[in-house]
This record gives sequence, structure tokens and C-alpha cells, in this order.
Amino acid sequence: MAKTPSSKGTRTARLACLLLAPCGLLAATVAQAAVDSPVLLDTLFQDHTVLQRDTAIPVWGQAKPNASLKIAFDGKSTTSRADAKGHWKAMLPALPAGGPYTLSVTAADGSTQTAHDVLVGDVWLCSGQSNMELQVRRTLNLNSEISGANNDRIRMLTVPQTGASEPQDHFAAPVQWKPTTPQNVADFSAACYYFARELQKTVDVPMGLINASLGGSRIEPWISAQALRKVGGYDEALDTLALHAKDPKAAAARWGKIWETWWRKQPQVKQGDEPWKAGATEDGWKAAPSPLINYQEWGVPDLASFTGMLWYRTTVTLTAKQAAQAATLSVGNVDEVDQTWINGTGVGSSSYGGSSRDYPLRHGLLHAGKNLIVINDLNTYQAGGVMGPADTRALRFADGSSVPLDSNGWQYREVPQGMGTPPLAPWLAVSGTTGLYNGMIAPLGHYALRGALWYQGESNTGQGASYRRLLEAYRDDLRARFGAQLPLLIVQLSSYGPAPTHPTESGWADVREAERLVAAEDKHSGLAVAVDIGERYDIHPANKQELGRRLARAARHVVYGESLPPSGPLPVSATRAGDAVEVSFKDVTGKLVAYSSNHPIGFELCGANAGSCHYADADLRDGKVVLHLDTPAAGDMSRVRYCWADSPFCTLYDEAGLPAVPFQLDVTSKH
Repeated sequence: MAKTPSSKGTRTARLACLLLAPCGLLAATVAQAAVDSPVLLDTLFQDHTVLQRDTAIPVWGQAKPNASLKIAFDGKSTTSRADAKGHWKAMLPALPAGGPYTLSVTAADGSTQTAHDVLVGDVWLCSGQSNMELQVRRTLNLNSEISGANNDRIRMLTVPQTGASEPQDHFAAPVQWKPTTPQNVADFSAACYYFARELQKTVDVPMGLINASLGGSRIEPWISAQALRKVGGYDEALDTLALHAKDPKAAAARWGKIWETWWRKQPQVKQGDEPWKAGATEDGWKAAPSPLINYQEWGVPDLASFTGMLWYRTTVTLTAKQAAQAATLSVGNVDEVDQTWINGTGVGSSSYGGSSRDYPLRHGLLHAGKNLIVINDLNTYQAGGVMGPADTRALRFADGSSVPLDSNGWQYREVPQGMGTPPLAPWLAVSGTTGLYNGMIAPLGHYALRGALWYQGESNTGQGASYRRLLEAYRDDLRARFGAQLPLLIVQLSSYGPAPTHPTESGWADVREAERLVAAEDKHSGLAVAVDIGERYDIHPANKQELGRRLARAARHVVYGESLPPSGPLPVSATRAGDAVEVSFKDVTGKLVAYSSNHPIGFELCGANAGSCHYADADLRDGKVVLHLDTPAAGDMSRVRYCWADSPFCTLYDEAGLPAVPFQLDVTSKH
């Protein structure tokens, strides 16, 4: 799977795309396949479907305009009428768990469609990025897990991975509900499957699992345009995405201007430095090798391990006849995100490596004589740059002729360090705005659900401060579509990367804290802690079985009302008591314990400012953790942090074997 940009120090988006999903097959916008004739039932309602128990069940489909229909299920029937476009919807009465049943729809003209082997139980939406997408075949004990997976009462549906500029009524490819068998389970979401398998031990009903996940994806593409506008700060991108749905060429030009504005505002950029324009400064431009390959292999010391942005440019000379034709610019394989201009006008931006990028050009953009082509490449991990066969890079004309881009050679220019990530085009599937909602969530309509699971955040670890607002928006967005009290079970980010040797600021910890706070503020949300089951050297930890157990435990409390603690010890307060700080916890099974020591580790005392934290010695006393004020931060101490790093070692558990939740708390005075 190809790579997608993420914050400095974050590997998820990059490695997830490299390993898990066919990103190279995803277009920025995927058109819905045409349907030759009306299908009475929406594709969600088919053989082996699971419908939600104990609630009215929405059912819908397509018929001839204004057709009357009869819908029958479990010996009961209702009617509906299609609208002028042929869309129809009906509500079936609530049923307890059971089945199998048949669901049939009959139109007045006698046409009918029937779904067989339909079960009624609990339906779950499982969504997020690569760790939700990660398949059963990549988990622990895979041979035994797969060979033993025979459970007709767990049914699975995988949503086709695609983005779209507008909300879609249908999936981009056929979908199929599948019973759990060794053949069907191997490529299904492991976290989703192991959750349902564990939950079924105490909630003995059929389970329907809908996996809508995509490796490397940020949270923004999973949120609707309406919800993102409420968050604020996304109007420009959303307006451009709306334009893209109607006029991709105009949207590309507009986004080019937005990108240029960002460039000019960077403190490292000299005034007037506009590399996409003809006549721009020649400072720093050097000849690129031919043929073009991964720039880390050019033999240039400064680029041997470089990740970041690199400029490329070349020129092509056209006749008046060529310039007057309709044309497409093909820039071949660019790893990983390009922003491309011709003659100073933005013409396109795509992500992922391994596939050609073809940008149709608006009339009048080309001219007779020399034409300037400029590419800014953003690469965040390992190999990068413009690369691949020379014949993949050309201007291609309507008459079938073409002009190769490599004829005059390419030049490159390095970009100053510290520039950060440029604006990412809103139509990029994994890193844009609302595209995955449009292409993967909107086609689910208002399917009745029992709850939703969310495992995402690695690709947003550079924006922990805003992630809480985005996660709240995602939660509220799901509830606007699937029900006002829809339970949301959040996986708190696992760990990845080198172990810390001193307290440090951490984008991963920031996101974990946002996830903790969102789960804590809402009685219909739960948290599954995963920091202790990560793998320092693999961003995709294989122990999804334990994760499934923890998600099921959270569901038993949040969704089904069991009184058991849902997610291990949760912090309540941090209070100054003389020469110590006492940290209190709730949701402790038995008592607090420290693994492999008499003293828990992983606690920090901090001042108000970043960089002021120091490790604190801790004891367990009377059900609390007591931190000693013998650190340099004691005088200015105002915060307690626990398990605060990308990949921390944390040893505080309870007697149920559940880890304490990573957190940050303000210290208060004891009254």
C-alpha cells in the first residue's frame, strides 16, 4: 500500500499504506458504478444479512419511479412507495434476536427480490485506519485462529475502500455479507472479529460486523462536510472539494493558489521565492540524474536519508497546433504527495506511490513555445521523489500524439528543513476532508446499529490539541446518522517506537489523552486501553485478541449495563498532600498492583511549561499512587502525567490484569 503523509515522528500513515490496503487502486474520487436496472433491495440487504434487534429496522432500495411495494419479513409485512427517482424506504417492526428469516420485496408489476438466511442480532460498525483494518491472518496464533473460525452467527461485511467528493448512495463495488468460516475470516478486520467473538460469550446473539476502515487515514476524511464545518477551519478545503465534484480542473487551480499562499507565509521562504513560476529565482536548482529514480539513491549526501519536500521542474516546447489541443499531463509515479503546476497554474495533486498521475488540462493553459512544469513532492518515509519509467511522464494530446517530459532533463531543488506539512488536497482519500465519509459511510444509509468501534489516531499524532474536537465531531456525526445515543467504543492508541529515557513531549500521548477525555465525557462511550500491547518495532501489533477482549469488556459496561469496571484503573484526581501528591483511581478491580516491582513506574511531575517534567518516584498506599516531591520540578509542580510517551513502559495494573489508563491531570491542593 502506498504512503500517506503524517506528522513528524509518526509512522502509521506511511507503514499502514505500505503494508495493508491497495492504496494504489484508489482514485481521488471514485464514481459509483452504474446500475443497468433497478434492484429492489439495497445491496446491504442480501443473503446472510444481520439486522439490528429490539429496534425498528429501516430497509430501503430502488424501484421504478412511483412504484408501490410490499415488504415482508418474519411473517409480517408493510408497504412503501418509490419516489420520483425510484428511491423507497420502509420501517420493519422491532424483533428480538433470532432467525434465520427471509426478507422479500415485491413491486406492483410482479417483480420481486428475496434475501435468505437473514439473522437478527447486534450490528457493529468497525472503522479507523490500519490497526482496525489489520487482518486476522496477521495476528497471533494465526493458523489456529483461522482454522477454528466456524461461526455462522457472526456475519461480516467489508466496505470497499474509496473516497468521493460528494456523499454516495451506493458502494463503489459490490459488497457481500459472509458467515464466519476459515476462508472468509482470514482477510477480515481482526479487532472487529475478535471483539465480536469475545462479546458473544456473554451476549449470546448473532453479531453483524461492518468493517469500514482504511490504512493510513486521518480522522478528517471520516467526518461529513457539515460536521467539519462546525469544527471550524475547514471551510476553504470543503469549498474546494465541492468545486472538485463539479469541475476538477477549476478545483485543482484553486487548490494551487491555496498551496502557494501557505508557501509564501513560511518563515523559511524568502520574499518572492515562487518556484512554480517562470522566471523564478535560479538559486539552488541543480540537475537531476537521468533516469529519475528514488532521490535517496542519487548519491547526493544531503538526500541519502532525506524526507520532506523536494522541488522538480522541466520544460517542454510545443507547436501552436499542440498547444491548442485538449491535453492531459501525466507525471508518472511520485512518492508520495505531489502538487503540480503548468505555467504557474495548479493542475493537480495526488497521493500514493506506484501509480501514474494524469491531470486533464483546461483549454488555454498551454502555449506555443516553452512550457514550464513544476512538481513539489512531499515524502515522509524512506524512498521518495519522481521516479519510474520515462514513458510514464508525458503531455498527451487529443490526436494521440505526446511529448515526453524527460526530453529536456529535470532539475531539482531542496526545501529548507522545518517547513512542516503543506496543505493536503481535500480530495486525497486518506488525508483530505470528508472523502471517506462520502465514499464509505454515506452508502450505509441509516442502517440500524448497536454501536461503533473506532481505532484511529496514529495519522493525527501531530495535532493532539485539535484531535479531541475532531473525535467529538466524528462521534456526533455518527449519531446524527445512526442514532442519537449510538455507543462509541474508542481504542486508545497503542505504543510504537523507541522507549523513552527521559520525559518528553509526545504526539502519541496527546492523542491518547484526547481519546481518554472524549470517552470520559459521555456515558455512551467507552475506552479500550492498548498502550501495553503495542510493539516497539511494529506499528501494527499482532495481539488483537487481547484488544478484542478489552473492547468487549467496555461494551459489556457501556452498552449492556454490566457493573464491571470497563477499562482498568481510571484517574480521578491528583492532590497535593504535604510533601507528596496522591493520585486516586476508580474502576479498579481488586486493588492496584505494580508489575515486577514494589513501585509503579511511568509517573512524571511537571510544571506549567513544556519540557518541565521529571520522573517521579511512586508508592502504592491505601489504594492510591503516592508521588514523592523530591524532583527538580517540585517547586513549580502543577501537573501529573502517567505513561506519557510514544512508546512508554508502564507497570500499574489492577488485579483483573487491566492497565491503568495513560493520562495527564492538574494537581490540586488538599483542603
